Amino acid sequence: MKNDDAYANAAYIPDADQYLDDWPEAAFDFRAVEASVGRARLNVPYGDHPRQAFDLFLPAGPAQGLVVFVHGGYWLRFDRTDWSHFAAGPLARDWAVAIPGYVLAPDASIPDITAMVAQAIQTAASYVRGPIVLTGHSAGGHLVARMACGGLLDQAVAARLARVVPISPVGDLRPLVHTTMNATLGLTPDLAQAHSPALHPKALDVPVHVWVGGDERPAFLDQAHGLGTAWGAPVTVQAGAHHFNVIDGLRDPDSPLVAALLKDAP
Repeated sequence: MKNDDAYANAAYIPDADQYLDDWPEAAFDFRAVEASVGRARLNVPYGDHPRQAFDLFLPAGPAQGLVVFVHGGYWLRFDRTDWSHFAAGPLARDWAVAIPGYVLAPDASIPDITAMVAQAIQTAASYVRGPIVLTGHSAGGHLVARMACGGLLDQAVAARLARVVPISPVGDLRPLVHTTMNATLGLTPDLAQAHSPALHPKALDVPVHVWVGGDERPAFLDQAHGLGTAWGAPVTVQAGAHHFNVIDGLRDPDSPLVAALLKDAP
C-alpha cells in the first residue's frame, strides 16, 4: 500500500529489534522492585476483558497527582506489561503512574479502544486524588489526544486534567487507510475523519504539548506538527531521538520530557 513505508518505524531504526527485546525485560524488573516495596497495584481491572486492566505505581510519599501513560503499537501489538519502567520519571517526582492495557485490533476497533482508554482513566482516577496528566506514545499519543476532544471523560475527571502530552502521535488517521495494516484496523475514510484529533477542535480547556523525535520518519514529524498547528499547541522536536527512544525521557525525573509533563501542574 502506498503509505506503508511512510509509517514503517523499525526499518529505519538501527538495532530496532533490541528495543523490542529490552522493553519487556526492563518492565518486568521494574514491576518486581516496585511490588517488593509495596508500591505497585498490578492488574487492576476496569472492564471484563483480561486486557482491560491497568498497573498503578505509587510514590513513596503522598502522590502529587496521577500520570496516565498509554502505550502504542499501532493499536495492534504490545501489552501494558511491556512499558512499566517508563513510569520511573514521574514516580520519582512523587506522581502516581497508571499504565493501562486495552484490547487490540482486530478484536477491537479504534473507536472501541478509545472508549476503553477513557474508562481506564476514569477508573485509575478513582484511586489517586489531585491533577491528572495524560501522555501516550504513537497510537497512545492518538488515544490521549482524543481525550482532549471531549465527550469521553465525565465532567469531574475532565476537570482534573492538568496537561496532555502526546508523544509522536498519529493525530490524523486518514493516511493509515492506505496501509496494509488497515486490513486489521478496519478504518474507513469516514471513521478516520471522525476519530482524528487533528481534524477536530480541542474541546477541553487543558494545555497540550506535543513531543516528537527529530530523527523520526517524516510522516511522524508531519503528524506532530499537524496536531500542534490544529490545536495551537507547542511542539517540541527532540534532537537525535527516533520513534523508539523518544520516550526514554520518561524514565528520568530530570528529563525535559518529564518537565513538560509536570509543568504548571498544580
